[in-house]
Amino acid sequence: MPTTSNSTELVGFALLYLIYFCGGDADLWTTLIILDDLLEILEEVDSMADPFDAALDLLRRLPPSSTQQNLTGIISLRPDLEEDLLSSVDVALTARRCPTSGRDYLCCDYNRDGNSYRSPWSNAFEPPIEPEDAAELVPGGRVRRMEESLNAGVDVYRELYYEGGVSSAYLWALDEGFAGVVLFKKTASGAGKGGWDSIHVLEVNEAATKRSAHYKLTSTVILDLGLSSSSIDNLDLAGNLTRQTQSDLSLGGFREAEVEQGHVVNIGRMVEDMETRMRNLLQEVYFGKAKDVVGDLRSIQPLSEAERDKAAHREVISKMGR
Repeated sequence: MPTTSNSTELVGFALLYLIYFCGGDADLWTTLIILDDLLEILEEVDSMADPFDAALDLLRRLPPSSTQQNLTGIISLRPDLEEDLLSSVDVALTARRCPTSGRDYLCCDYNRDGNSYRSPWSNAFEPPIEPEDAAELVPGGRVRRMEESLNAGVDVYRELYYEGGVSSAYLWALDEGFAGVVLFKKTASGAGKGGWDSIHVLEVNEAATKRSAHYKLTSTVILDLGLSSSSIDNLDLAGNLTRQTQSDLSLGGFREAEVEQGHVVNIGRMVEDMETRMRNLLQEVYFGKAKDVVGDLRSIQPLSEAERDKAAHREVISKMGR
């Protein structure tokens, strides 16, 4: 077992998390998971440079449905890791209402400054921040024009595909080109709960001629489903999926307004294609595999009939082998 000072810090960090966050009310399953993580952290300690790696490793192994709660607990123990963790860990999005426009918008690390969030509708932070900080963080010019057009586009997309929910898009300038994020959130309630959060982070590098651009898109879908009834008790299914794609696309027109519109169209098309691909992947691969596993575990046919079928099958095989 490792005896380095690094391992001592990591184990102490995880034990503090177990005691502070779970307290004496931790259920057996949560306790076993965290204890198992302690063993794995000890085994992998040589590959970890600092507590930030340990925090990410711990979050990766804890239940995905409790990521936000676990993240809050870790930050309360190690406030110095707050900025790094918030920018590295994907959690379910939260919505706020813009006091200026009266429309809802989504909050994430990309439109955050401390405890303030920028609304894409008013382009202002709520609560307000210092004017000097706002001058650096609030986009203007062509970036703001593209952001407004992109928000209008994703709002139509959200209504057509999600039939509700909330969407937001944020852009900011880079030294070469610009970057942004497109967000969607849809929740459902009733007999069961359901939540879909998709985060599409993009980076755009324009060619010198502005006739084409290179787009890099990283998309993450966070899915949280639950059902509670007297017949099945509690059922929870949660997880996230991340995919990345890159593409070189042309920009039509010569005027600045036509180039800006070309960027909005290209971003919208890439986001739509990626969402369709990830939805199909979740439905066909993950849900399909889960259905197969449950089908194999649960036998609709009576056990007596299943045993007779197996016996008949063994008899046929034995006769064929003679």
